[in-house]
Order: sequence, then C-alpha cells, then structure tokens
Amino acid sequence: MGMRYDDVIGILRTAYDGDVERRDAVVKAPWKLAERAAFLGRLKEHGCERLLEVGAGTGQDSVFFQENGLSVVAVDLSPAMVGRCREKGVEAHVMDLLGLEFEAGSFDAVYAMNCLLHVPDSDLPAVLDAIRTVLRPGGLFFLGVYGGGSVMGEGLFEEDDRTPPRFFSFRSDERLQEFAREFFEILDFHAVGADESRFQSLTLRRGR
Repeated sequence: MGMRYDDVIGILRTAYDGDVERRDAVVKAPWKLAERAAFLGRLKEHGCERLLEVGAGTGQDSVFFQENGLSVVAVDLSPAMVGRCREKGVEAHVMDLLGLEFEAGSFDAVYAMNCLLHVPDSDLPAVLDAIRTVLRPGGLFFLGVYGGGSVMGEGLFEEDDRTPPRFFSFRSDERLQEFAREFFEILDFHAVGADESRFQSLTLRRGR
C-alpha cells in the first residue's frame, strides 16, 4: 500500500516551514518566467479576473498576477509560507489541496506550479476534482510539475536536501495527461528541458 496525501502533509509542512528565506531568495529561471507570462496571456485573452494559486510558497507568482491586474487568493499548507505571502500584500490561507474551502465556481483560474508532484497518485484524482470544483465552467488551470524524465515513480526522496525528506511523484507524460483528461480539457501540453530537470506544462480548461 503506497503513501496517501494525508501521510505526507505533515512532512511537507515541516520541510517548507523551514525553507522560507532560501526559497524567497531564489531567482526564477527564465523558462519559469516564460511559462508564467504565457499563462497570464491566456488569462487576459479569456477575460479571467479572479485567480487561486495553490501551493503558493512565498507568493512570488501570486504577486506577479496581482500586479498584472488579477484578484488573487493564495493557499499553501505551510503557515510560514502563508505568512510570507501576507507580508507581500496577498490574501493567503493555510489549506492543503484536499481542503480548499471556497465556494464552487468562485475562481476564473487556478495556478499550480510544482505542488501537485507532492500528491500521491492514489489521491491525485480527488485533488484534481477539488480544483475543478472551485473553478467556474470554462475556467483555466495551469498545472506544472517536474516529470517525464529518467526518474519515475513516487515515494520519499531520501537524497532530498530538505529536512525531513519530501515526498515526490514523477509521472510520464501519458500518465499525467490521463489524470488531467478525466476532469479537464487539455488546451496545451509541452515539456521544457530534459531528464531530471524536465518540466511538464499543461494548460487545462474546465468544461462547460
């Protein structure tokens, strides 16, 4: 029996609570800025105004979207990360991905950068359903994770440089799209980079 999301939440919270300063000092790679800008372009094309960022970390992306005219709400399972988001003027709440306490259809878009790779396959459908629920019909969802390279499978990454070691799930392109297609229409899928640093980018839409 593999790990469940409830098994890893405490591990992740501890690891990320102790990582605020380091993560907030990291300069984003150009390809990440390009992915973010491309999604902003889609949001403007579709007239999206209200965005939820899940797994928001220190709020760098939430601030970007907010400065570009969107109404942003951020959530993260780490109280320390949420505190940093609030210091930057972002509305932020401590929530995990199965505890999104928002009204159904209350967001035009959801942004998830490198957080769903911490969700075991056994609970990924429930997480995707929870995200779908808070999106309005026709709403957009950016799902970006590392995966599809030579490292596959899931479990605690014992060589992790965080304490405690975090849980990761690395999925093939086909498997990730299979999960996504169960709940969303895939507007775009592409990969950035190669091997262990390979990134899977999906822009999804909730059906009407």
